[in-house]
Amino acid sequence: METSKCIIIGGGPAGYTAAIYASRANLSPILFEGLQPGGQLTTTTEVENFPGYPDGITGPALTDDLRRQALKFDANIQSGIVTAVDFSKRPFEVTVNGTDTYTAHTVIIATGASARYLGLPDEQKYMGMGVSACATCDGFFYRDRSVAVVGGGDSACEEALYLSTIAKKVYLIVRKPQLRASKIMQQRVLKKENITVLFNCNTLGLFGDEVLEGAKIIENQGKENEQVFEIAIDGFFLAIGHSPNTDLFKDSLTLDKDGYIVVQGHTTATNVEGVFAAGDVADPHYQQAVTAAAMGCRAALDAEAYLIEHDDL
Repeated sequence: METSKCIIIGGGPAGYTAAIYASRANLSPILFEGLQPGGQLTTTTEVENFPGYPDGITGPALTDDLRRQALKFDANIQSGIVTAVDFSKRPFEVTVNGTDTYTAHTVIIATGASARYLGLPDEQKYMGMGVSACATCDGFFYRDRSVAVVGGGDSACEEALYLSTIAKKVYLIVRKPQLRASKIMQQRVLKKENITVLFNCNTLGLFGDEVLEGAKIIENQGKENEQVFEIAIDGFFLAIGHSPNTDLFKDSLTLDKDGYIVVQGHTTATNVEGVFAAGDVADPHYQQAVTAAAMGCRAALDAEAYLIEHDDL
């Protein structure tokens, strides 16, 4: 069995960029794209904040460009799903599709994070047509329109405040009788004239002919004063958190309390020498395509430096 210099797990902006840099450094990387080639960008209709695309580009087209660029430099991109890893031995072992075993001197993890959704069938129906999990990505499209944000924490308040500078009207749908965000964030939201906080409310469903036109809300569910009403909205933003795709690594790597991979200082190095992490899987804060791509670049450079230091090149 031939041992690869570098295996990359995950095909999104971080993984594909890591493949571009690793290929140009003659590391001959093997990249396994996993369940969702392209990552979260594949659910985004229009991307206008990625450098180099002044006229905007769809999420799938952007990831395809990144993928094609990696292939141009002879990255070995495969559609397999990594089902197990063994970082306790060197070279590292990576099992794909439950049967095939590959070995590598370095591994770059770029498995991303998945936005949490309410589980409504309508969320998938209007995905990219009104439903979004990223106000920074998609808020621009709702200028002077009405939108809703679901959540009661700091992230939800930040999304609502950001959207309030763009949209005409912002509803903040909170299932509890109070916000759980920090006091300063609560004050900012409650003072904003075009934000209406709907306490004790849950979303029953979404509606619209071809695109999202509104949401059905239930207030005080299960209580005597329960009532159902509708709000007219063009955008529905989920801000109830993300789940990093790290189940595969929980017994091998150091994770933070929320499950994100912990990296060392300003590098992409994990607690296991030779294993690096890039993109949303190690970034609970920014979670943007451009920052994921930048981190993929850094991971490839870190892997190259590691191999040089250990005379494996």
